[in-house]
Amino acid sequence: MSNISEIVQLSLQISTAATLIDLPFAILIGWLLARKSFPGKLLLDTLTNLPLVLPPVVTGYFLLVLFGRRGFLGSLLLQHFGISLSFTWQAAAIAAAVVSFPLCVRAIRVAIENVDPRLEEAARTLGCGRWRTFYRITLPLSANGVIAGVLLAFARCLGEFGATIMFAGNIPGETQTMPLAVFSLANQSGRESEIAVLLVIAVLFACGSLILSEILLRRWRKTGEFGHA
Repeated sequence: MSNISEIVQLSLQISTAATLIDLPFAILIGWLLARKSFPGKLLLDTLTNLPLVLPPVVTGYFLLVLFGRRGFLGSLLLQHFGISLSFTWQAAAIAAAVVSFPLCVRAIRVAIENVDPRLEEAARTLGCGRWRTFYRITLPLSANGVIAGVLLAFARCLGEFGATIMFAGNIPGETQTMPLAVFSLANQSGRESEIAVLLVIAVLFACGSLILSEILLRRWRKTGEFGHA
């Protein structure tokens, strides 16, 4: 069993990597769902939110089938780049990213939907292109929503268990995050003190992320627009 500091460090590393994986895709998908109408939008919305309703172990199994050594993408990565993702900390980060992705998208989508479209139209009439309008107008005004989405995703990553144990395993020092460590310790006698420490740390991180995200959302409800104090 890895020591507690190593478990916490690994959990933070995996959760941070997963959140960074989520962020650019969540901004793109959130913007598409908030601002665009196109064939297949309902399908995209459904696929985006699917990890919320699927059992995490099912999500982990799909990832294992897809990225495992014999999976479609996994075999290509292994054959052409010599990369094997399954049962590594990178696999744990991917599993956490997939499971937390809907939470990040939802917060960002709501934030963008509440940016007044007339501000974007005014920017375009003044010569701003679509990308510059998004970068200079939409994104700053939805900044609190983006941050709230990141915090929610990070908190969900810290608590991820099912998809991780299926795709990355429970390997001490490599993929054993706090939830997996608690699971392992619970099956051993005399480890209650270690479990208690991990539980307190996990609850503190989760509560801190949720409280910060709620503060940002309340500030938006009070002011009516993101990005302003």
